[in-house]
Amino acid sequence: MPQTNEDAVRTYYTAIDAEEHDTVFSLFDENIVYERPGQENIRSKDALKEFYINQRPLSNGAHEISSLINEGETVAVRGTFSGIQGDTEVSFGFADFFVFNETGLIKRRYTYTDRDTV
Repeated sequence: MPQTNEDAVRTYYTAIDAEEHDTVFSLFDENIVYERPGQENIRSKDALKEFYINQRPLSNGAHEISSLINEGETVAVRGTFSGIQGDTEVSFGFADFFVFNETGLIKRRYTYTDRDTV
C-alpha cells in the first residue's frame, strides 16, 4: 500500500495505465465522489468499479505527469494522457485533484481536461 498521498496518486496512474483494477480500487474510499465536466458524478466505489470496468471511454493509454503538488489532504496533478478513445487516437491535457480521508484513501476526485468530454 502507498505510504503517502503523493505515493497513492502516482500508484493510481501507474495502475490505471496497466489496467490493474484491483490496485486502483484499493486506493479509493467506499463513498468516493468523482466529478468530471459534462458527466454525472460517480458516487461510490461500486459505481467507480462499474465505470472503470465497463464504461471508461479511454484505453491503451498512458498518463504523463508534468507537475504534482501535495498540500495537506489534497494532491493536485497536471499532465497529459495519450491513448485510444473508441477507435481514435487521442492526446489531451488534464488536471486532477485528489482529496484524501483520514485513513489515506481517496474520498473525492475532480478531473478537468482541455477537451469538452472524456
